[in-house]
Amino acid sequence: MKEKKAEQPASKKKQTSFKSILGGDILATDFFRRQMKLLILIMVFIIFYIHNRYASQQQQIEIDKLKKELIDIKYDALTRNSELMEKSRQSRIENYISTTGSTLQTSTNPPYLVK
Repeated sequence: MKEKKAEQPASKKKQTSFKSILGGDILATDFFRRQMKLLILIMVFIIFYIHNRYASQQQQIEIDKLKKELIDIKYDALTRNSELMEKSRQSRIENYISTTGSTLQTSTNPPYLVK
């Protein structure tokens, strides 16, 4: 009789079926009760890892968008700078003054340094 009682708990441990796993009975075992804090810690780390990866992907998308915007602004600044250089040439200024009918004239004397 003692042998039959010793065999019964062993057979209960082997009754881990697919239905007991889906039903959640496996979480009530002694192993899971002893390791509950570790399992919770692992779950927290997994959630932190997923959040960190998502946040870094969002930052990378933002960086790429800002790089494209910076390139556009840089090209716009170069275009405006070249237009300003073209408009501020002496020949262009003299041509503009002559067409507007201004009394300004180009100096015939070279500039000199005042001390």
